[in-house]
Amino acid sequence: MLGLMMHRPLLISGLIEHAARFHGDTEIVSRNADRSIFRYTYAEAERRAKRLAKALIAWGIKDGDRVATLAWNNHRHFELYYGISGIGAVIHTINPRLVPEQIKYMIEHAEDQALFFDESFLPIVKALAPQLKGVKHFVVMAEDSDDPAFLSYEALIRNEIPDLEWPQFEEDRASSLCYTSGTAGNPKGVLYSHRSTVLHAMAIGAPHCFNLDSTDSLCPVVPMFHVNAWGTPYGAAYSGCKFVLPGQYLDGESLCTLWRDEGVTITLGVPSVWQGALRYVDENKTDFGSLSRVVIGGSAAPKAMIDAFEDRYGVAALHAWGMTEMSPLGTVATYKYKHKGAGKDARRAIRSAQGRPPFLVEMKIVDEEGRRQPHDGVAVGELHVRGPWIASGYFKDEAATAKAIDQDGWFKTGDVASIDEDGYLHIKDRSKDLIKSGGEWISSIDLENAALAHEDIAYAAVIGVYHPKWEERPLMMVVMKPGRALDKAALLATLASRVAKWWLPDDIIAIEQIPFGPTGKILKTKLREQFGDYKLPMA
Repeated sequence: MLGLMMHRPLLISGLIEHAARFHGDTEIVSRNADRSIFRYTYAEAERRAKRLAKALIAWGIKDGDRVATLAWNNHRHFELYYGISGIGAVIHTINPRLVPEQIKYMIEHAEDQALFFDESFLPIVKALAPQLKGVKHFVVMAEDSDDPAFLSYEALIRNEIPDLEWPQFEEDRASSLCYTSGTAGNPKGVLYSHRSTVLHAMAIGAPHCFNLDSTDSLCPVVPMFHVNAWGTPYGAAYSGCKFVLPGQYLDGESLCTLWRDEGVTITLGVPSVWQGALRYVDENKTDFGSLSRVVIGGSAAPKAMIDAFEDRYGVAALHAWGMTEMSPLGTVATYKYKHKGAGKDARRAIRSAQGRPPFLVEMKIVDEEGRRQPHDGVAVGELHVRGPWIASGYFKDEAATAKAIDQDGWFKTGDVASIDEDGYLHIKDRSKDLIKSGGEWISSIDLENAALAHEDIAYAAVIGVYHPKWEERPLMMVVMKPGRALDKAALLATLASRVAKWWLPDDIIAIEQIPFGPTGKILKTKLREQFGDYKLPMA
């Protein structure tokens, strides 16, 4: 027997429609490239998103077509989130920090029909545009365009009338596409649906997660090109809160000033951002204004950072964990009822863990044979997850999908972890030797391969070591060919021609030999034992 309830699809357009109808006068604030502030409301944002949608339809953009963005957190990017997905097309957000070859690969693999980009990324687009034969439209996200090859965003939507009725379709329709960082081979595409996105927006708004409310002022520092700014453009519309978009200026002074001026109550980002913010308020003997909570994700939050926010400034630090493949919410370090009477040290220990999953996210840890391990806080295994906003595979990549999904349909995260009796997750290590710097992944393998392109290098190995600002940075060890001496500048020049600048190792050491295991793999554990406490030179 079926229930007698109406069936209404969960669609992204419903979020902005709700915000415009019931929170239509609530502000969206966007900082422009010239540092000026643009202000408008949810009602105005929906009207502009509809004008954009009509322009896309006039171009012939149809159901399932991919439309790419290369942009910071700003109001036009926000409109693209809704105008593209709202008509059944797919927004493909691109991380501009990747090397041009990877950006080109993603655009071609996604088969993007159009590319919208901020003016600051004009050099990247100019260099790539002649190679992107499948992209029919290039739009610079500005008032006007100085280049006749590129249409301006405002010219595109200026003459459109916002009389569009958002179309209705199946909630499982694809809505957005994000690629992983390509740390092992080419980047892999994660294709979200309308249903998964709406459910994820409702989850991050819940009290046991980010506790978004219509009285909040929310500022995502995490970029909108990085897992959809952790879902906040959708969560903001869902909750009807004020939405503050910081643009490209993410230094401590720029952020703290914006937060105080706009009454920001909650902000989200990686630890390196918070280090800059804490340093600014400490040095200037100021505070965070109305800020009540900060969500720290992307890499582990140092205990000293949590202590600084909570003890010195009265700002609750919420440690969160997730992945691109999880939309990204996996866990948030919030308390349970039993912790109400707990002492400060016990509560701070909870904050330092990765947290516990919200409703609809399931987790298990398994040993090498795939057998479930107990959730006792002691047993350790590979973490597998499942849920309605977790990827069931990769876009147009059957081989990667086969490796990522276990026999029961769970996604294999590649993290090694324990889970305690209360459901709190404790990440122990990566199963792959990735380096996480400022919330972004760096591939040790790619760096090693790039080093071997230098004629003087016989072997190379890379590990991550502690850095006070970026949490972790790459340290490279090399074995020189006979009769050759290490020339760091020459090797760095070779690396710079093959990898992103921010991937370059902070130091390079010449050693006698690199330890190899019986299968020919570098024993990174031995290198970490020897060099794990290495003090990197500070710039």
